[in-house]
Amino acid sequence: MAPSAEAMHEVGARFAQVLEPGDVVLLSGPLGAGKTTFTQGVARGLGVAERVQSPTFIVVRQHRCANDRGIESLHHADVYRVGTLDEVLDLALGELVEERAVALVEWGELAASVFGRDVLTVTFSVDEHDQRTLEVGGALSDDRADALGEWSRQ
Repeated sequence: MAPSAEAMHEVGARFAQVLEPGDVVLLSGPLGAGKTTFTQGVARGLGVAERVQSPTFIVVRQHRCANDRGIESLHHADVYRVGTLDEVLDLALGELVEERAVALVEWGELAASVFGRDVLTVTFSVDEHDQRTLEVGGALSDDRADALGEWSRQ
């Protein structure tokens, strides 16, 4: 995938069509790989009107969605500055899972045990030519195999 922000926004917007109310998506990858930019695209795909920026210092931002998928809120969390699982537990990130919302958690590998197995994971990697690759996994990926297959072909 091309490294442009617009390309990553488009990939994220298409990924939004795979999501269902109550989903948690854990985003992992190195600094600068495109996690926040991807999330901005997901937000656009879910009908978020306001600007979406990294919640690194705030940890969690909530955005109102307008779409026909039944998803009313996007919770965007970033646990980069959180050091331990105990600190993650103190944030009560598990409460982000609502029946009419989705949660995207940057640096999600640290928070994985909080959410259990029923998540989607998106792992970002960057090669020596600055090309991005996204790998989707998690227990929910089996349930969404058809939708994810269509997403990856677009």
